[in-house]
Amino acid sequence: MILHSLHTGIDILAQIELTPEAPPKSDGFLRLGRWLSWFVLLAGVCALVYGGGKFGWEKYNGGALESPKIIVGALIGGVIATSAGTIMTSVAG
Repeated sequence: MILHSLHTGIDILAQIELTPEAPPKSDGFLRLGRWLSWFVLLAGVCALVYGGGKFGWEKYNGGALESPKIIVGALIGGVIATSAGTIMTSVAG
């Protein structure tokens, strides 16, 4: 009897159609998120350009090669930053 009433309640709730809508005054947070994503993209590109320039400078002067660490770090950071939205959606959803 309890299972039957639970099943009936679930059937009734399954028929309700909900349309998602943004919370009030969320436009500022969305704008901030878009600005932060552009900043992260710009920082990643700048890190790759800096690492490439430093790599060329180190090869030209014959110094120790530290630039591959910068380039690898920028690439790993870019992968994490790019997949952050997907990770948060899978965790929160």
